[in-house]
Amino acid sequence: LSAEAGSPGGPGPGPEVAAAKLLPFLAPGARADLQAVAARHVLALTGSGPGRALLAGQAALLRALAELASGRDAALALVNLAADSGLHEQLLAADPWLPARLLGRALDPQWPWAEEAAAALANLSREPAPCAALMAVLAAAEPGAPGLEQLVHALCTPGYNTRAPLHYLGPLLSNLSQRPAARAFLMDPDRCVVQRLLPLTQYPDSSVRRGGVVGTLRNCCFEHRHHQWLLGPEVDILPFLLLPLAGPEDFSEEEMERLPVDLQYLPPDKQREPDADIRKMLIEAIMLLTATAPGRQQIRDQGAYLILRELHRWEPQPDVQSTCEKLIQVLIGDEPERGMENLLEVQVPQDVEKQLQQLDRQEQEQLEREQQELAPELWGKRAAPT
Repeated sequence: LSAEAGSPGGPGPGPEVAAAKLLPFLAPGARADLQAVAARHVLALTGSGPGRALLAGQAALLRALAELASGRDAALALVNLAADSGLHEQLLAADPWLPARLLGRALDPQWPWAEEAAAALANLSREPAPCAALMAVLAAAEPGAPGLEQLVHALCTPGYNTRAPLHYLGPLLSNLSQRPAARAFLMDPDRCVVQRLLPLTQYPDSSVRRGGVVGTLRNCCFEHRHHQWLLGPEVDILPFLLLPLAGPEDFSEEEMERLPVDLQYLPPDKQREPDADIRKMLIEAIMLLTATAPGRQQIRDQGAYLILRELHRWEPQPDVQSTCEKLIQVLIGDEPERGMENLLEVQVPQDVEKQLQQLDRQEQEQLEREQQELAPELWGKRAAPT
């Protein structure tokens, strides 16, 4: 999320002077109309690199923006500041408690700008240092009420905040799930967290929320020690990953019996996940679950190949189609030799790894050239991952 901000009209004082003059009007107790005007000027400053760099180093102003309740512009200014990854270190140095303040606002069910606070945190948590700082804040929550538990509760509770949809808690959780401690919480068998996220892979109202949840599940699938649990009856993750990839195809009776019950006899108007990035993440999650021999066998037994075969025929995006091809090859190919069964633990020789990386780069460049040739009017319009 990035808010639009115009530059202040006409000549005026330098940005340092302007920022210093704005701070008193952002302080608690200032008149609401003056706070609104000051916040609008701050938002305008975030529209340029020099303006963002200036604001990122001012602790008092950052605190005022995070705590200002009189308007959306202050919240959007923080979204824009956090979107500039080059300023993350500066933001944390100026105000180490900024992640905690933003988290408190995002999880406050009465806060009108909670969505913007969540979006700022999603932007901020893309980088390792702010993500670690936020994890520390979550870990320091009151005993008995873990911060991650509150975040998941807000994400999974319809109407948690009647004034803010909180879709950006999805990308925020996805970023946090890159850290082992977050994955350990999400996959704690006693907490039933992953199971609460699964229905959101089909959430109809927001691709931001769906994408964040799918990204979270994909990150959880990196933990091959938990694959048996994820694929087993306690979680049964595979149907939730396959259903968004399924279309209205009519399979034979024999093929239909191989599919999980939730994927059998889908209606003729069944639509696939419309977002190509999300489709790719779903395929990547399944690919990770094929890392071990038991996982591969279980995914084969549940008829995943049938869904992927039809997806490959339909898929309009070359990069997603290529990812689908790789997964199909794993499912229909021969099993690796003894000692190589766990694909996540296979040690690739350094020279071979460099060759594979070079081939991947060449393949990606070719796919991008094909995209530009096939659909130049769409090029560059897809949102970057949060």
